Formats: sequence, C-alpha cells, structure tokens
Amino acid sequence: MKKMETTKIGIKERFAYGLGDLGCNIIYSAMSAFVLFYYTDYVKVSALTIGTIMLISRLFDGVTDLIMGLIVDRTKSRFGKCRPWIIRMAIPFAIAGILLFSVPSGLGETSKIIYIFITYNLVSSVVYTAINVPYATLNALITQDQYERSVLSIFRMTLATTGTLLITNLTLPLVEFFGDNLSAWTKTFAVFGIFAVIIFAVTFAGTKERVKPSKNTKQEKLPFWKGIGILFKNKYWIMITLTLVFIFIQYSLNGGAAVYYAKVVLHDAKMVGPMNLVASVVQIVAMFTMAFFVKRIGKRNMMIVGAVIYGLGFGMFAFVGLSYAGVMFASALKGIGNACISSCMFAIVSDTIEYGEWKTGYRTEGLVNSASSFGFKVGNGLGSAMLGWILALGNYAENSVAQSASSVMAIKALFIYIPAGIAVIQIIIMLFYHLDQEYDAIVEDLRNGKTEVRA
Repeated sequence: MKKMETTKIGIKERFAYGLGDLGCNIIYSAMSAFVLFYYTDYVKVSALTIGTIMLISRLFDGVTDLIMGLIVDRTKSRFGKCRPWIIRMAIPFAIAGILLFSVPSGLGETSKIIYIFITYNLVSSVVYTAINVPYATLNALITQDQYERSVLSIFRMTLATTGTLLITNLTLPLVEFFGDNLSAWTKTFAVFGIFAVIIFAVTFAGTKERVKPSKNTKQEKLPFWKGIGILFKNKYWIMITLTLVFIFIQYSLNGGAAVYYAKVVLHDAKMVGPMNLVASVVQIVAMFTMAFFVKRIGKRNMMIVGAVIYGLGFGMFAFVGLSYAGVMFASALKGIGNACISSCMFAIVSDTIEYGEWKTGYRTEGLVNSASSFGFKVGNGLGSAMLGWILALGNYAENSVAQSASSVMAIKALFIYIPAGIAVIQIIIMLFYHLDQEYDAIVEDLRNGKTEVRA
C-alpha cells in the first residue's frame, strides 16, 4: 500500500464530496417523506398495496446493490472507480425522479399499480443504486485517514440534511404553486431534477480518488459468491450493516409518518414543515461540533450517544401532546441525536474496509459499501412497508376528516414507539464494536504488507 494518506483534505473537496449526498437526498427524502402520501392521497392507491410494492422492491434492490458494488470494484478509468458513475448517472437520476411522481391520471387501478411498481423499482433499484453506491464508496478512496473520513462524513451528512430540509419544506409549497394536482408533482420534481444534475457535476469535478490497495492485497476479480463470503468474515461490517438497517427503519418511519402525525395527531398537516425545519436546522448546527467530539470519544461512542438522544427525542412526543414548544423541543432532540449518528455512520463503514482487507487479504470497497447500502435500503424498505401495513391495520382512511382511535394509535406507534424501541437495539449492537481501538494497528500492518491471513 502507498503511505497512508494523512494530508488534510481541502475545504473545497470536502464541500464537493458532501454535495453529492444533497443530490442523492433529492430522491431519497422525497421517497421517505412524500411518495406514500402522493400515492395514497393523490393517485388514490391503498397504503397496503404501496407498502407491499415497497417491500418487494427492496428485495430486488438488495441484488442490484451487490451487483453495483462488484461493478465499482472492477471499474478502471482515468477518473477512478467511483467518480465516473456519478457523472454518468446524473441525468438518468433526474429523469427517474420525475417519472416517480408522474403517475398518469387516466390509468385504471391495475395500470396504476403496474406503473408504480415499474417506476419505483427503476428509481430505487437501478438509477439510485448506480449513483449512490459509487458515491458511498468514494469516501474510502479519497483518504485512508480515519479522522479525515469522519470530517468528510460530517460534510456529507450536513449537506444531506440540507437536502432533506429543502425537499421537506419546498415540496408541498411547490406542488401548491404548480396547481396542487398530479401534474404539479411532476413539475416540482422536474425543478429538483435540474438542481440534482448540477450538484452531481460539482461532486465529480471537485473530488479525487487517492487510496490504493496494499502491495500484498489480492487483485483478482472476485466471483460474486466468493465476495459475499468474504464480507461475512468481517464481523465489524456485519455489526454496522445491522445498525444501518435499524437506523434507516427509523429514518423511514420518521420521514413517512411525520405528515400523518402532523395531520391526524397535531391536527395540522403543515406542522410537518416546522417539525422538520427545527430538527434539520439543529442537526446542521450540531454537525459543526461533531468533528471535535468524534476525535475525542471515537465513532462507536458517538453512535451510542446519538442513539440515546435520538430515542429520547422520539419518546418526548408521547408526553408533549399538542404543545407547540414541546413538539419543537422533541424535534430539536431528534436533530441533536441524528447529528451524532449521521456524522459517523458512513465513515464507520469505510473503516471496516481496512479490517476486511487485513482479515481476508482482499480489499473490496465497492462490495462493502454496496452491501451496507443494501442494509440501509432494506431498512428503508421495511420502514416504508411498515408504514403501509400499520396504517392499513389501524384502518387509516385517506382524506377522512376524523380518524378512528385505532388509526391514531397506529400513527403514534409509527412515529413514536417503534423508533424509540429501535434506538435501544442500536445501542446494544454498538456495545460489541471495538474497531476504533484496533484501527491504527490494522492500518500499520497493511502499510507493512501484513494481513491476518499471512500472520
């Protein structure tokens, strides 16, 4: 391996890298916060049907993630492994986002379901995967320095949160501006799509891939199943992937249930804007302090602290009732907890790449990140499916002025109780993670051409 990259990454490159997740979040946040609402309240398809489609799509999505990881590992170009895919997929990404929110009004019920199934899979399983897996892998190739990876991740998540903030606060006003009908959603995402293309171009132009494998790392192309087998020899990757599944179940429930919680429990659908605004602004402000804390207590401990605070934020909603100040305080707690988690969760995936290389003699950046991407997409898919299923179980009635007690309880379970319980599971998993203490010795071994398989 070349000498470990310790040169400080410049602010321009950090910003350019972070912008990539702002671009990705244009679709991810829309899918989390609005696609179910769009399908149920505008397209008029049942939540149960949509939840089932989302879960089936996520299973297919897992396969495409792993395939894309192998493609990234095998990519060789003058621009590197990851950056070419970011620029290649920018325009298809924008078009796919428009198609997602363009269900034709004249279709019958079956035709609507077929259109939704095809476009949802096109977006989540093909186009989003083809740009997000290379983007997620890019962190590990820009630098091998553990702290610098954390800083890049902080920039990434700060700008990702900015993207979420833009989408959650601009989508409904833009839909209303364009006429508050089916075509208004198409026009809104045409605007967002143009914005995304510009952002991805900046990420491509403003970043550089530097990290190379150890001189003794095996270079042959891995068969698919051998690559998967190598992944499961990496205990820390397993822990982080499971943690990501649970984190993204939380994110999906938080994003998707918020509009229902505001509409039904708080009796004002527009409250979703201030709730997300406070959580996002607090998270962005808190992110500026995260590098200081990560450097002192490590990624694993930050993940634990974040899960505690994030879980408390969800739990607070059970006690504050309709109090505006209480709702905003609970949202702020969620913002702080999410800042702790999001500042570390992707950088910590990159750290498991070095452990896997040391443990097995193979370096598989793309496969590690794609399989972790599979983990968080499974989480997002399960969360989205849970939204549809539990709303249906609670007998949620689309466009009804008054909801039943079971519907209200279902919404509270989705927005408060399940996410708070998941936070406890995250804490338990991370208590077994010890790579922070082992990382420097592992990188030193790799620098000297040593791996555990040759010890």
